[in-house]
Amino acid sequence: MDFLLSEEQQAYVASVRAFAREHVAPGILERDRAGRWDQDVWEKVAGFGLAGLPLPTEYGGSGADVLTTGLALEALAYGGMDAGLNLSLGAHLTIGAMPIALHGTEEQKQRWLPRMATGASIGAFAITEPDAGSDTAGMKTSARREGDTFVLNGTKTFITNGSLADVVTVVARTDPDAPAGNAFTAFLVETDSPGFEVSKELKKLGNRTSPTVELSFTDVAVPESAILGDEGTALWAVGFECFDWERCCMIASAVGGMQRGLDDSIRYAKQREAFGKPIATFGAIQHKLAQMAIRLENARLLQRQAAWLKDNGHEHQMQASMAKAYVGEAAVESALDAIQLHGGWGYIDEFHVERGLRDAKLATIGGGTTEIQEMVISRLLLA
Repeated sequence: MDFLLSEEQQAYVASVRAFAREHVAPGILERDRAGRWDQDVWEKVAGFGLAGLPLPTEYGGSGADVLTTGLALEALAYGGMDAGLNLSLGAHLTIGAMPIALHGTEEQKQRWLPRMATGASIGAFAITEPDAGSDTAGMKTSARREGDTFVLNGTKTFITNGSLADVVTVVARTDPDAPAGNAFTAFLVETDSPGFEVSKELKKLGNRTSPTVELSFTDVAVPESAILGDEGTALWAVGFECFDWERCCMIASAVGGMQRGLDDSIRYAKQREAFGKPIATFGAIQHKLAQMAIRLENARLLQRQAAWLKDNGHEHQMQASMAKAYVGEAAVESALDAIQLHGGWGYIDEFHVERGLRDAKLATIGGGTTEIQEMVISRLLLA
């Protein structure tokens, strides 16, 4: 077993970190306070090549594997300290563009992937509904066939990038009588379609620089050619691939946040004095730092193992769910430790530490809650 990154991978990680420090980190405090998406920062990220990182080279992407894409997200989170940007980029890549790359027709790929690779178009995926989150079979958004056209009606919520995208992959029920595995179809819906509406901007605890919205569909007509994948296979084909990429790759952003929190805490512990000496000399502080480091190492290994298994064609569903479950919970625990270690300053936004907690919490909910991951793991254990 070789757990070391190659020299090329190490150099790439260093380059992404350096880019993020220079072009993403400046102004993050103000952007977070305002809950503001920054198009200029996005364009710099896209210009650096991150918007098309895993997309096939024939459509303008870099053809990077899951592991490399995760390394980039981890490094961007560490250097840029902008979890919202990472959320939007990760969603654009893993549940926006990659489903088209993996399941799209040649016409769909030619239409959307080159623009997504340059960041000119941003991807989004709409599956969650107000009354259907983890229970995907409970979705009510419908797509009624009328000849060679489908008419969509319903509401989707918690949609990352929903107000930024030119096209949104929407999962809708096409057969009201079929079992869940055959009842839903994915459609590429252009956001300028009549009846498509961003019906609500949602204010969030963290990841505030990324827009999250509610979408409404009122008699939105889409052609049969807009179906992504095969009719009736949205949950077990397109949807599964989305969640798979999220759990193997996108969770790396939280690992980058954990590394940043640990390094900031070490720096502060060495500089901050109490009772005449640095607080780093106190056992209570040392124990917190040690536990943060242990969690970080476990989180990184689990995420990279899942990514490596996926890249190499091995069974990885359990490892992906383990990575998602562990990283989310560990990120929250370490963020709490970082705040406690910083004392009063950890509660003030100028030190960036409190934002680490607000941002980390999403990893225990989005893309499948910790409880859902534990259910997946237990089912695989008991199969």
